Amino acid sequence: MASHRKPRTPMRVTSPAVGFTTVALASVTLLSTQSATAAPSAPKPSIEEVRKKVDDLYRQAGSATQEYNRAKDSTAEQQDKVDALLEEAAQRAEKVNEARRALGNYAAAQYRTGGLASSMTFFLADDPQSYFDQDQLMKRRSGQQEKAVSDFRTQQLAAAEKRTEATKSLEALTESQEDLRTSKQTVQDKLAEARTLLSKLTAEEKARLAELERKKEAEAKKKAEKLAAEQAAAAKAEADKAAADAAAAGSDAAPGTSAGSTTSASTKGAQALAFAESQIGKPYVWGATGPASYDCSGLTQAAWREAGVDLPRTTWDQVNVGTRVATADLQPGDLIFFYDDISHVGVYKGDGMMVHAPKPGAYVREESIYYMPIYGSVRPG
Repeated sequence: MASHRKPRTPMRVTSPAVGFTTVALASVTLLSTQSATAAPSAPKPSIEEVRKKVDDLYRQAGSATQEYNRAKDSTAEQQDKVDALLEEAAQRAEKVNEARRALGNYAAAQYRTGGLASSMTFFLADDPQSYFDQDQLMKRRSGQQEKAVSDFRTQQLAAAEKRTEATKSLEALTESQEDLRTSKQTVQDKLAEARTLLSKLTAEEKARLAELERKKEAEAKKKAEKLAAEQAAAAKAEADKAAADAAAAGSDAAPGTSAGSTTSASTKGAQALAFAESQIGKPYVWGATGPASYDCSGLTQAAWREAGVDLPRTTWDQVNVGTRVATADLQPGDLIFFYDDISHVGVYKGDGMMVHAPKPGAYVREESIYYMPIYGSVRPG
């Protein structure tokens, strides 16, 4: 019997194609998303940017060095104060012990006598005179005992005050020591960052950086020469005026060199400069005060000490010592301070030049005062 079923139409299988298309679209979408969200690589800084960054790091390290110097001085002073207070506290404690022993002697004596009432002592006495003698003795003892009690209380209070003062001093010492550690770490971090930046430069980049440095030095030297010419002209004009005034007055006295001239520095300034020049070639080491190495304020402090003037340790304190001087009126030995944060200092040599301890990796040297932005100048002494 023949079948009356309608033959089936063959079905076309399209699943694999759809699956491939889906995967392809998903891959494209994923790649597009990754491309959109991937952070672009940071462009390599230019040599000028590297130089500026390194200079900033050295300046920041210089400022942190002054913080370190201040904290170191403060720690030393605080340690001396603590030592003195602890010694005084020990002496006070000994006096308290002496007063306590005296009270103990009186207490023992009173125990031995039994602390009898005066009426009982009178009746037990061998004769009236003996009673009155003993009564006077007891009164004197009583006065001495009261004084011993008063002395004990006084010494006890003084000892407590010294202990409190010593405790506060120890807390201040701990704070100074923490400041010292913090500033030291800051200096080390800034210098390490600067070294890392420089270490990443290629040989060609280092050569370009050196060329930029030479250009900066040349520009600073040109400004120094201009200042030298202006100072020489001003000195000559002042000398000519002095000569004309002397001639008009009929004086035979030869006019002296102007006090503002770079060639007539004060004796102390000349001594300070001579010392600074004798240190040329010694390495810069942050926190150092000589004689083998110096930081900037360590050199200026040592130079003026040679001239008999004691300067404070940091640039921030040195700038407040002496008389303020305009750049045009600088004389040898004057101190010149740099940057808005007053983190660097040098000794003026004359003709727009100075002697200074520049930065880590460098040596004490002569340089134009225009190598860095000038903050101001002072004349110690």
